[in-house]
Amino acid sequence: MLSVLLWGLIFVGSLAVLVKASDVFTDSAERIGVGFGISPFIIGVTIVAVGTSTPELVSSVLAVIKGSPEIVAGNVMGSNVTNIFLILGISAIVGKKMVTSYELANVDLPLFVGSALLLSLMVGDGAFTLPEALLCLACLLVYLLYAVSVERVAEEARDRTMEELEAAGVGHPKKRRLDPRVYLKLFLSVVFLYIGANYTVVSVVKLSEIVGIGTEIIAASAVALGTSLPELVVSVKAAAMNKPELAIGNIIGSNIFNALGIMGISALFGTVVIPETITAFVMPMMIVATLLYFVVIWEKEMTHWEGWMLVIFYAFFLGKLFALF
Repeated sequence: MLSVLLWGLIFVGSLAVLVKASDVFTDSAERIGVGFGISPFIIGVTIVAVGTSTPELVSSVLAVIKGSPEIVAGNVMGSNVTNIFLILGISAIVGKKMVTSYELANVDLPLFVGSALLLSLMVGDGAFTLPEALLCLACLLVYLLYAVSVERVAEEARDRTMEELEAAGVGHPKKRRLDPRVYLKLFLSVVFLYIGANYTVVSVVKLSEIVGIGTEIIAASAVALGTSLPELVVSVKAAAMNKPELAIGNIIGSNIFNALGIMGISALFGTVVIPETITAFVMPMMIVATLLYFVVIWEKEMTHWEGWMLVIFYAFFLGKLFALF
């Protein structure tokens, strides 16, 4: 009992360190990017977009290196399920009626659904190999190029607006000198990312051995929930501030990066083994969650009742995962 409590505390503590380090890393990298004059849209589609998925990425790569590759699929697919059922559900409950004017159906939703289906087809044989990883990373590159092109158009519109304001003598932006401590924060965040991810993986393996639960199950539930906290904070805040596009888009980008980027990058360090529990239950639940998201968002609005429905689905997911019913 004491060993379970000890490793449970280590798990919670390491997850907290991992998530906090990810937040500091993203903020520091964004500040440095601005300081070097990197375009805001490049920062948006690279540093900020990838930053919220840093906990999943670092913990998954270390899991493969440490010989526990089954954690990767559980973490990735569990995070995608959590993002849709729990985070989107809570966002819809917390916010007002979520109505978006952004045209998701053209590219974003097809890529979102396609990434989940492609991953499911690839892992159906119980393994995720290097050629499959390279194909996923190629698909991710296509998505990033699309995101860059969209952001470029938006930034050009913002630039025209700023030029008009400056011509009228309004809105002269002040340049800020970059604080040297930002570099120290970036370095320390990388160090703590490694420490947090390392002890997260070790504690998951230890808890799995002690309580007799598969590491992939812990990864799909507790690890997935813990590493999805950045997405939870971003989406819920956006919903509360009546910014549904940010809440909805954050989940789309995160799930695409999880399915294509994290799985792809992790497999560069070794073959990712897919346990039967993942292919038999977690993977089908990810597909169901993805299709539900597609249906709910298709008409560009989401109600409180749909939010409660998604949260109930998440409760079912956890209950079934731990054989509670």
